[in-house]
Amino acid sequence: MPLGIDRTHFYAEKVKRQEKEIRAKDERVAQLETENAMLYLKLAQLHGTVQSVRQENSSLNEQVESEQQFRNGVSGTAIKLHRELETIRNDLRSLQSIAIDIPEQFQKYTTQANKVVQRHRQVFQSQNSSMTSLQSQVTNMELALQEITERHAKEKKRRQELHNILMELRGNIRVHCRIRPLMEFDCGNEDSGSLGKPGTRSEVVVHFVDDENVCCRTAKHNKVFEYERVFGPTESQNDIFEEVQPMLTSLLDGYNICIMAYGQTGSGKTHTMLGSHKNEDYNPSREPHRDEGVIPRAARELFRLISEKQSATHKIEVSVLEIYNNEIRDLLSNDPSIKHDINTSTDGTVSVPTLSSKQVDTVYDVMCLVQHGLRTRRESATMVHEHSSRSHLVVTLTVISQAPSFFSKTSSGSSQDLQRDIRGRSYSTSSAPNLGNLSNTWSGADQSQASTVPGMGAVIRTKLQLVDLAGSECVGMSGVKGAALREASNINKSLSALADVLGALAEHRSHVPYRNTRLTHLLQDSIGGDAKLLVLLCVSPAQRYITESLQCLGFGTRARQVQRGPTKRRLPSSAEKVDSSSVRPRSASTATGPSFIPKPT
Repeated sequence: MPLGIDRTHFYAEKVKRQEKEIRAKDERVAQLETENAMLYLKLAQLHGTVQSVRQENSSLNEQVESEQQFRNGVSGTAIKLHRELETIRNDLRSLQSIAIDIPEQFQKYTTQANKVVQRHRQVFQSQNSSMTSLQSQVTNMELALQEITERHAKEKKRRQELHNILMELRGNIRVHCRIRPLMEFDCGNEDSGSLGKPGTRSEVVVHFVDDENVCCRTAKHNKVFEYERVFGPTESQNDIFEEVQPMLTSLLDGYNICIMAYGQTGSGKTHTMLGSHKNEDYNPSREPHRDEGVIPRAARELFRLISEKQSATHKIEVSVLEIYNNEIRDLLSNDPSIKHDINTSTDGTVSVPTLSSKQVDTVYDVMCLVQHGLRTRRESATMVHEHSSRSHLVVTLTVISQAPSFFSKTSSGSSQDLQRDIRGRSYSTSSAPNLGNLSNTWSGADQSQASTVPGMGAVIRTKLQLVDLAGSECVGMSGVKGAALREASNINKSLSALADVLGALAEHRSHVPYRNTRLTHLLQDSIGGDAKLLVLLCVSPAQRYITESLQCLGFGTRARQVQRGPTKRRLPSSAEKVDSSSVRPRSASTATGPSFIPKPT
């Protein structure tokens, strides 16, 4: 480099120019970086667009495939439908060919049917006259049958009424029989599924024949027993009481009544006499239970009859006793140590002077006393029956009635007036004596002749005895031991004595063994006296009880053979001079008032 040349200005310019180029290059770099960033952004957008396009392409492919499959399916269905259509067309062609032949066949069948109808019409017209004649004959026969049926019913009812009157005049004891349904305990040790099957011990051998006959049919026995009334297993408690109800009218007319249930253990005696009240307290606000027995129904009917009479002319007293091991126990007394003896008056009337009686005013009072007595009645379980009664139960309802006005006449009264009264004049008077002073407790209430009560004049006492006898039983079948064996022995002894009494009465023996047991002694004036006596035989139908059933039915047959003479009416003491033999009673079923008429001379 030559010395002396100034190059500073040259280098400064060059530096400025270089810096300017550098700045331009930097700006260019920044611009390129910006463009690069924009390109990257655009590239990302293009990637997104490509992805969406791919998805759309994939969905389009799927649609295309599904449309292809649909086209293939439609094509197959169309082919199938085409085949079916072709088959239908072929069938239609066949039907058309058949339809062408139908009118001809129809015409042919119609012609044949018309011929048959014409033939039958001719036959019907030929028989129409004879049919009319037969219809007229049938109508006449139906009218004749209806008339004969009505006449038969009237004659049957009249025969029953005449039979009842004849039996009452002869004095026979009325006997009814009730067959209970077959129960589960009749099977004994057998399976309950064999109930009633032939060849088993629970087979039915006692059969209901009709209203008056019962048949006992086994391989060894085939015997029919006849009674005044026979009740089948389906008859209700109300059906039983309908036959008892007329007797209660006679009670208010002055006749003693005794209703006695007899049968083996478990035959339904207690159910017949007491019903279902033992399992629930008697509630007077409730309707009468359909299973009520004779005792509550009789009490209700008795109060109903009294309500129709003149007020304050009747009172009722109740006594409840049991005969256990041949001893009398007063079930209404608080002192069980009292020994009760039976007194027999000169006219054969029986009474227990130490027996307590309670005055009652409603059915509820009666049943409360009966239930009180039942709580102390002797019962125990045996192999035959779970609640076997071990004593004889006697419920006595004594009716104390004001004597009719003509009974108060002395023997010096006019006999013409007495006969007029007997023939049916009303007994009621304008002023009835007050019974309010009558004592609530009477001793020996079942008097044969009524007494005179101070302040009220003569009264008549009649009694309704309702007896639920203990059941006869076979000791081997019942399985009793010890004290229960002694109880069974006394029960069977007293029932045997009862049968002996009936046998003696039926055979007209000079001596009747009433005093052999307390039971027969207590019932002396009912069995052999002048009370109206109804015996309800309760029988089990099962084969295993055949011996006891035959014994029970035989007892009823002997009872029917007893002839005791006409039933006598109770008289007050002030009328004892009236000859009771000069009157005879009417049937209890028709008695509604003074039920006696003068004996013709």
